[in-house]
Amino acid sequence: MGFWEYLGDRRRQLLTDALQHASVVFQCMVVATLLGVLIGVATYRSAWAGDLATTTGATILTIPSLAMIGLLIPAVGLGVPPTVIALTLYGLLPVVRNSVVGLRGVDPALVDAARGIGMSRAARLLRVELPLAWPPILTGIRVSTQMLMGIAAIAAYASGPGLGNEIFRGIASLGSRNALNQVLAGTLGIVILALLFDAAYVLLGRLTIPGGIRA
Repeated sequence: MGFWEYLGDRRRQLLTDALQHASVVFQCMVVATLLGVLIGVATYRSAWAGDLATTTGATILTIPSLAMIGLLIPAVGLGVPPTVIALTLYGLLPVVRNSVVGLRGVDPALVDAARGIGMSRAARLLRVELPLAWPPILTGIRVSTQMLMGIAAIAAYASGPGLGNEIFRGIASLGSRNALNQVLAGTLGIVILALLFDAAYVLLGRLTIPGGIRA
């Protein structure tokens, strides 16, 4: 069976897998972004705390994804839970690191000016520091999303959702007539999703980053 014929025959299942893949990555990125920014806000003023947060995130990232999911299965079972936990942990580092770097890079004179007009610490953070740190934070989110698109494919090992199931089915049936089609369909689907997400982030940046501070 040719590749295009295979896509036509399996389009409904492939679309379902693609939607599940996009959904789990998006949800995990929302959680990782909230946690990552909160950690960045809590640690950027202290050199050692910021370094500790970044080092911890980097250490998590060194754990092979297959091993991470395998370690989580005895604790939380198969399916969505180990997938969500693993992806959220892997998504933290770029967001935490860029949050710390972005917040530390805000011009102190602007913060002093905000303090001078009577802004509270929370108001300075929300109205001055975070908006100015948003471009590098968004870059961290983009990097995390691209990583998670690929890592999410490993979730099929734990009966997780997404296009990884198509890839694993193909690998498990190497030598069969559709094995290559399955691997190729899953891989191309992930690449297309990654490009679509990145395009959405570019649009988000254009809508939320003022031209004067846009990189």
